[in-house]
Amino acid sequence: MFSQRLQKLYAALQDASLDAIVLNPSPTQRYLTGLSFHLMERPTVLILTPGHQPVFILANLETSRLSQAPFPIQAISYGDNPATWPEAFSRAAALLGKSIQKIGVEPNWLRFLELKYLESAFPQTQWINAEGVVSALRMQKDEQEIALMRRAVEIAQKALIATLPVIRPGITENQIAAELVNQILRHGADTHLPFAPIVAAGPNSANPHATPTDRPIQQGDLLVVDWGATCEGYFSDLTRTFAIGKVEDELSQIAHIVQQANQAGRAAGRPGIPAGQVDRQTRKIITDAGYGAYFTHRTGHGLGLEDHEPPYIFSENDLLLTAGMTYTIEPGIYLPGRGGVRIEDDVVITADGCESLSDLPRELIQL
Repeated sequence: MFSQRLQKLYAALQDASLDAIVLNPSPTQRYLTGLSFHLMERPTVLILTPGHQPVFILANLETSRLSQAPFPIQAISYGDNPATWPEAFSRAAALLGKSIQKIGVEPNWLRFLELKYLESAFPQTQWINAEGVVSALRMQKDEQEIALMRRAVEIAQKALIATLPVIRPGITENQIAAELVNQILRHGADTHLPFAPIVAAGPNSANPHATPTDRPIQQGDLLVVDWGATCEGYFSDLTRTFAIGKVEDELSQIAHIVQQANQAGRAAGRPGIPAGQVDRQTRKIITDAGYGAYFTHRTGHGLGLEDHEPPYIFSENDLLLTAGMTYTIEPGIYLPGRGGVRIEDDVVITADGCESLSDLPRELIQL
């Protein structure tokens, strides 16, 4: 599987007139090699070049991990003295030769630290944004990837169900978030979660990216819970909204509208349509109900080895959906100072439509 991915990358690099690509520890590095390194104070760079054995520049203490690679990799290692690090990059450049003129990078991952060493070792090289190259490889998930995402969704859903009994007036957002993290791990998630859960009640629920606080939840609050789990590196990302006792009529009304918008978004996806069409059909439900100004973000984002990755579901996106693409549908209405509602599901484009990987109830449940 990894050798096939590598060959697809090499073909894509040649199509893009790139001689090589450099990868920091990142989801793409893991996708191509199965190896999971982390960013640290020492530079760690994988250089992939068609026609050459992959080259990994890394610290001495990390080299044993390359024995787990699914294909041969040339290690160029260095010690703890930073004065020796430039020499490791120079050795990599000498090994690859002078024909390397254009090197692709992932702009969201390559750090200034590694870039300066690379620029010194490859002084004549152009550095090119290769985000499109790698996203095209990773956007269409295979059956194994989708199976891992299904499992990540299953873990997340069971964890929330196990957390609901502790939710009552007087418990704080932070306490709920702590219990939810505990349950996610207990139900089998990787220890590296996609993100820290959002637990936001009352006025805080009107902030789409709220951070849990020590505010106790109260009768009449809306409670937004946005959480996810990880399975072998693949993420889930879900949101449900609850009522703490009886809530105002308008808050119940916006919950129903968001539920309808979520349903429209899930139904809209199919191969061959622009991603933006999914956003427009979702947004129309909320706009027609008079709350368009309170839906303040895109309908969704791609999901996989990253919590946010292509395809992005915003109105102007002309990217055509194809089978295997996975993304979120997460419409919301946020009334400042009063409360907000978001309902988020993870979906996959199939051969003839769109399937939701998540199936927790979407209506406003009173706790």
